[in-house]
Amino acid sequence: MSILSGKKVLLGITAGIAAYKTASLVRLFIKAGAEVQVVMTPAAKDFVTPLTLSTLSKNPVHSSFFDEEDENAVWNNHVDLGLWADFMIVAPVTANTLSKMASGNSDNLLLATYLSAKCPVYFAPAMDLDMYKHPSTHETFDKLISFGNIMIPAEAGELASGLVGQGRMAEPEHIVDFLEKDLLSKLPLKGEKVLITAGPTYEAIDPVRFIGNHSSGKMGIELALAAANLGAQVDLVLGPSSLKIDHGLVNVINVVSAEDMYQAVVSLYDRCTIAIASAAVADYRPKQVASQKIKKSDSEFSIELERTKDILKWMGEQKKHQFLVGFALETENEEENAKNKLIKKNLDLIVLNSLNDKGAGFKGATNKVTLINHKFESKAFELKTKAEVAKDIFDEIDQMKRVADLATNG
Repeated sequence: MSILSGKKVLLGITAGIAAYKTASLVRLFIKAGAEVQVVMTPAAKDFVTPLTLSTLSKNPVHSSFFDEEDENAVWNNHVDLGLWADFMIVAPVTANTLSKMASGNSDNLLLATYLSAKCPVYFAPAMDLDMYKHPSTHETFDKLISFGNIMIPAEAGELASGLVGQGRMAEPEHIVDFLEKDLLSKLPLKGEKVLITAGPTYEAIDPVRFIGNHSSGKMGIELALAAANLGAQVDLVLGPSSLKIDHGLVNVINVVSAEDMYQAVVSLYDRCTIAIASAAVADYRPKQVASQKIKKSDSEFSIELERTKDILKWMGEQKKHQFLVGFALETENEEENAKNKLIKKNLDLIVLNSLNDKGAGFKGATNKVTLINHKFESKAFELKTKAEVAKDIFDEIDQMKRVADLATNG
């Protein structure tokens, strides 16, 4: 899954010959999972049709403040467009539009939208060789960069004039690659390696039966997605679950039993910087596992159980540089039990949820949690989706790590 997945991309297109490449650019954004809206200068429609772009983006294309042929037309609000986007990219951007962007000239919808944008703005120049080399062009580049805009440099090759040199708009694939790398480099968890355990464990009784629980793994999967979307490399140790995850930064290690999960954690723990144990690991397993299916016979049947390895306790004992987070699912004396677990397992943060709260716990799409840190400071949250809970958890981790860094570095 691309870092662009779920992002809102506002593509501005100006009147350069390279505008024909924007159809491919829109397709690549859509393929990456982004939502795309297009705003064009009126002259850009001579190079690529709004119909093509609206079909590919599945959104209307904007090129003027209102439709002059429709007396009942609604005004295209440039402010709304600028606020909607996670980022804006102007590609291709001609020398004419570059100059207007730098001077604040606002004589069309695209320029008005650019001036209203509160999001990061990227621009991909496209012009002939001599225009690209002209001192005024480079002054414009410098001025736009000083505004905080990000330049995607033009590439070298054959130009529309027949000259060969720099001035070609970057190829659509290179633009997408540039954006992905730039966005990743600025994410708060860039460089972090996150280990997450999730889902249930199944402890075999015989080849057919097992001891398990109702965990679906959804909370852990949402944590993995949140971490990856923040730029981290994620190892997700996932017990038996019907849920799937597809993200380029998430490595899934499928396990079945508590012992499988323990072995996976041991092999991965040293390299992680953040570890979150959200799995519902079985505390006990059958002492003996039958090699054949146990036949029904007597009216009563007993299984002798033994303790499984306490994975979270081991993680706490082995903790060196890791920021360690545990979960506590309680039904009584919730906060007291969670604080005791926080101490016993040597955690930095514990996520408390209660089966007494409607909408919390296993299988559902929502959860209601309280975060308790190592100082026993707690933050209680309302019922939220598990994706929102994952974000809250990483916000708290980020805040705690920043405070710790400030304390360490003065």
